[in-house]
Amino acid sequence: MCDILVATPKFTKNGNMLFAKNSDREPNEAQKIEYIPRKKHEENYVKMTYTNFPQVKETYAVVLSRPWWMWGAEMGTNEFGLAIGNTAVFTNQKKEKKGILGMDMIRLALERKRYAKDALNFIIEIIENYGQGGSGSYKHTFLYHNSFIIADPKDAYVLETAGKHWAAKKIENFYSISNALTLSDDWDFASDSIVTLSKRNNFNFAKYFSDKFYTHFAHGRERRAFTYKMLERGENEIDVPYMMKILRSHHTRNFEPLRSSMKSVCMHYGGNLTPSQTANSQISDLKSNTHWFTGESIPCLSIFKPFFFVSPFWLKDENPTNKYGKNFWWKGEFLHRKLQMNYSKYIEEFKKERDKIQNKILALAKIKDGKITKESFDLEIKFIEKWTKLVGEENSTPRYKRIWKKINMQAGMSI
Repeated sequence: MCDILVATPKFTKNGNMLFAKNSDREPNEAQKIEYIPRKKHEENYVKMTYTNFPQVKETYAVVLSRPWWMWGAEMGTNEFGLAIGNTAVFTNQKKEKKGILGMDMIRLALERKRYAKDALNFIIEIIENYGQGGSGSYKHTFLYHNSFIIADPKDAYVLETAGKHWAAKKIENFYSISNALTLSDDWDFASDSIVTLSKRNNFNFAKYFSDKFYTHFAHGRERRAFTYKMLERGENEIDVPYMMKILRSHHTRNFEPLRSSMKSVCMHYGGNLTPSQTANSQISDLKSNTHWFTGESIPCLSIFKPFFFVSPFWLKDENPTNKYGKNFWWKGEFLHRKLQMNYSKYIEEFKKERDKIQNKILALAKIKDGKITKESFDLEIKFIEKWTKLVGEENSTPRYKRIWKKINMQAGMSI
């Protein structure tokens, strides 16, 4: 499950294009932030998650947020300030076990295209000529179709798909998507099949193609309504901190992890009713080509660190997997799981210190240097180490402890 937001230059505080995404996945599905420099290639094909694809002679520099087991990315950006993210959408069209993952399409487009319109057309070409498919989960078969937000410093588009059917719209002010189709009859471009269907009276893309059952239980419409309203209210006030606030939001004011819900933008795992958790978060200021990633789960418990293509640095550490390890993602995860068992006791004090560090990093980031990225990591690592020692024994309900005990055992983690 995921949420993506975009606000265009005419709508934001500083006249910059802002892109943001929370990537929600299974709680042990660590995500890697990966910087890949510009490269030249001699091979004819690139091996993706499940299939091969024709390679190009040169690929652009990218920074990706990639689930540990796949080739593609949940979200990312390239050296030209192009950003793309996808969400799973549930449609009544056949799901293919073989094909190209939406995440693989994101990486392909970021490595090859400079502008949003070109990336949009490229992804459409893949969908029409190759087809989307393959499981989006490393544990079990999870088949779905994709929606995308594609943005560069000047232009942004939403692309929604149902098999090889698609519709797209240029975003004028702001937009958000979640795990539900949103376009009705307001698209600007569409596949030939949609153009034909649109001749029917009252044709509505989302209503025609949505799988009502899965769409309902994913609660994407509720999350999308919230993010859309927050963007609408923020006209001429939306900046990076405003986007951080949205990505850290929950469905209730007095939030408790043991009452987690798929309705929260900042998603906390809660068993069968909330099987996903936010695995990583990204906010990109595309005009300045400054990008913010948590590099860890649950943004309300994390700090956003900046990345700059002019001075590319990201933490060099062990690649994460679905097993507990010594890398940064799992270091933060250990604290997050410990803190969620004592949430009400510590959260107010924790958030005050989190915000103090976040504000310091926001001020430092005006200097676009990899040293600032390193300093940001150093600040958060000290913060994590301090709070890991500070948080006491588990103090939650027996049910909530049981929910996490199984997940922790699967990861080889003892709290």
